[in-house]
Amino acid sequence: MPSVENVMSTVSVVLPYVTHPNFSSALKPCIDSPLVQNVFVVHSGEMRERFPKVEPVAAKFLRSASALNEIFRKNVSEYLLFVEQPEQLQFGQRALERMVDVAEQTGAGMVYADYWEVKKGIRTEHPVNDYQLGSIRDAFDFGPMMLVAVPAVHGATRKYGAVPDVQHAGIYDLRLKVSIDHQLFHLQEFLCTKTETDLRLTGEKLFDYVDPRNVGYQKEMEMVATRHLKNVGAYLEPHFERLPATNQKFPVEASVIIPVRNRARTVADAVESALQQKASFSFNCIVVDNHSTDGTTKMLADLAAKHPQVKHLIPARTDLGIGGCWNEAVFSAECGRYAVQLDSDDIYSGADTLQQTVDMFRSGDYAMVIGSYRLVNMNLEEIPPGLIDHKEWTAENGRNNALRINGLGAPRAFSTAVLRQVAFPNTSYGEDYAVALRISRRYQIGRIYDPIYLCRRWEGNTDAALSIDQSNRHDYYKDKIRTIEILARQKYNRGRM
Repeated sequence: MPSVENVMSTVSVVLPYVTHPNFSSALKPCIDSPLVQNVFVVHSGEMRERFPKVEPVAAKFLRSASALNEIFRKNVSEYLLFVEQPEQLQFGQRALERMVDVAEQTGAGMVYADYWEVKKGIRTEHPVNDYQLGSIRDAFDFGPMMLVAVPAVHGATRKYGAVPDVQHAGIYDLRLKVSIDHQLFHLQEFLCTKTETDLRLTGEKLFDYVDPRNVGYQKEMEMVATRHLKNVGAYLEPHFERLPATNQKFPVEASVIIPVRNRARTVADAVESALQQKASFSFNCIVVDNHSTDGTTKMLADLAAKHPQVKHLIPARTDLGIGGCWNEAVFSAECGRYAVQLDSDDIYSGADTLQQTVDMFRSGDYAMVIGSYRLVNMNLEEIPPGLIDHKEWTAENGRNNALRINGLGAPRAFSTAVLRQVAFPNTSYGEDYAVALRISRRYQIGRIYDPIYLCRRWEGNTDAALSIDQSNRHDYYKDKIRTIEILARQKYNRGRM
């Protein structure tokens, strides 16, 4: 007679139906495991094959409300294992049993794990990140398998509402609701192997979330994320504080800020782009040279000698990231009333970028203005997805939705007086996102939807080809920024009650 400790709960597996030769082999571990009670296969047509334990679910998308509602109506198991690309997956030894055992021991609402990844025939480790309060982006990587505790889902939907009528955001909605009262447990073990078919480098994937072809998808995700922020007390109503009065004196109306380290190939183009601006006000260009060693320093010194508008700053400190370089510029006596971003890789799209930016500041009570940009190569030829305008931003809900996405756009410009109160974190990734979220908590952000900036993509971009570990560190840090901001917004809302 087995002891109670050795009796494991049952699982239903959820898969999409794909006409792929490996589909049968992908099903085999699910069907053969004594833990598996059902295999729900989501499909919109007739299945060609018939398998034991398989129960068809008539729906077009696995993540849709219609599919999930039918699955939960039919399911009698304690756990659901979601596998969205079964034809690319090989289960590890006793992987399902291990996930269920950990779920039972921890009482987690979800268990997910690291995995092996095969690219071009090469097998490497693919760890994923721990989940935290700020991990609310819809693109959070849980790996190829997610084990969800059914009682946790039922409790979450009773407390926070049923899955809304969505096509793509159903699982996103469920995991956000489950995460409020239950742990999403990251098991740092490699429990499966996935054959990766998307062979693009990280720099080529960065802008998928703002691809205009995905507008409907993004709207669903925004709705779900907004409801989640309301559930956790971090939602901000569309009411904004007035900008505080300042008696600070500024030498010019605007400063173009260019942090740079070792960009001899591109920085002169950026500086020339700033100098070519035609404006009805005075401006300068502050280049913070972070101890370059490739000839950038000499190049900037020559430009500063030739153009009085160019202020070449070399920090005394040697421990600065991009954010720290911004602080050097913003807190310097040379900084104007408005501080306007220009990365050392990029250029303004025309001679009126600065004028448009300052005009937007003057048209409203804005602490920050963000423009739109076009992705181009080094020959200034447009590359996909082209225009990045962040039209998903609205005055009513933009600062809430900003917690879901990975960026707010460019070029970014700030009221220097406000920025001096906040300052940048001294990092080289996510520093602008952290400042923008913090400013948006209290003040309005103005938007320019015309492309006033050219973002040049080349092999020298710092985010062009990140390793898995580097990409994970970046994602984890942005999630940490969101965690800080959600906690701050909860506190801010309590203070206004």
